Amino acid sequence: MKFKIFDYIVVGGGIVGASTAYKLRIKFPKATVLVVEKEPQSSLHQTGRNSGVIHSGLYYTPGSLKAKTCINGYHQLLKFCYEESIDYEICGKLVVPKNELELKKLESIAKRGLENGLEGIRFVDRSEVKKMEPYILSTTALYVPQTGIVDYVGMTKRLIAIAVESKGSFRTNAKVVDMGTTSSKPFIRLSNDENVYSEKIIFCAGLQSDRLAKLDGLTEDIQIVPFRGDYYQLKNESRYKVKNLIYPVPNPDFPFLGVHFTRMIDGSAECGPNAVFSFSREGYNRTSFNLRDSWSSLSFEGTRRLFATNWRFGLKEYELAFLKNKYLAELRKIMPNLEASDLVRGRSGIRAQALDKKGNLVDDFVIKKGQIGIHVLNAPSPAATASLAIADEIISYL
Repeated sequence: MKFKIFDYIVVGGGIVGASTAYKLRIKFPKATVLVVEKEPQSSLHQTGRNSGVIHSGLYYTPGSLKAKTCINGYHQLLKFCYEESIDYEICGKLVVPKNELELKKLESIAKRGLENGLEGIRFVDRSEVKKMEPYILSTTALYVPQTGIVDYVGMTKRLIAIAVESKGSFRTNAKVVDMGTTSSKPFIRLSNDENVYSEKIIFCAGLQSDRLAKLDGLTEDIQIVPFRGDYYQLKNESRYKVKNLIYPVPNPDFPFLGVHFTRMIDGSAECGPNAVFSFSREGYNRTSFNLRDSWSSLSFEGTRRLFATNWRFGLKEYELAFLKNKYLAELRKIMPNLEASDLVRGRSGIRAQALDKKGNLVDDFVIKKGQIGIHVLNAPSPAATASLAIADEIISYL
């Protein structure tokens, strides 16, 4: 059996793992760093399947790890992308209320943004809305100038390249199948029958994070329950209808922002995503099914409680997944003149959302230390924006 010793091992080639490996290289320039990824390349799951938005920190509870790392990570991300020539743009966004009740919620969200240190956020009237987004019909909206778009895949590749270019290695097609200790030194066993050893192992495994944590002896107080988000894309000839980013007022009971319009860094424009329970953690088709994943989720007490109390919300989201006219009707609440002919089915992504036994969606980031290593157990949006700051938090556990 092959084996090798490293100073640090990072499991997961998404943006959180890549940022962690990068920060280890910066802090410990002489250390040997190994990044392990089970796929043929980095960013094939959440990192490469999100909306590419640089979040400003508008929505998050002041003082929470999400709020702190989002604001900090935002500034670190801009600096990194500027220095490393990664495509990004701070274009701003509009948050559009659909009625008076949502306007009151939006006023509370604006106050929260100010508490989190955002600058320049302000309400704009109908004429300003029309100047910013001509196809939006609204008497008012919240303008958030600090929001942007970025190439997260390119950023992740560059982070890994810097992390391993000296005294490092990036292993792909290398799934973690076991872990343990030998002579008091922790190790992980990879799918190629290789053991790699380190006293400092960090797991940033996204959709598989709870399973690796279980191998490390951590309790099952929370579990990853996957939620798929389906996107539509605006046809090339309809891109002009979206200039930048247009969001609805989110439902405060759920950590999902609702279907929105996003201009991507490549110039294309997407609409979405919805949020439906997925029967497969890594199945990106609307009918994907994995028996192990389905049993894991449906046998978990928290999932059953979530379904029992929120079945109406879930049913509505499933309608959006399979019925284009329902999806269009939701989008028309913000852009009334949008036509079915403007839209083509786009990609899907899956959010690794932690759920507790009581059926509560875990809102904040969760990092725990096991016997073998440190585990990132919940890192949904805005984890990509916050990734460099999350890495600082992870390293503080070493």
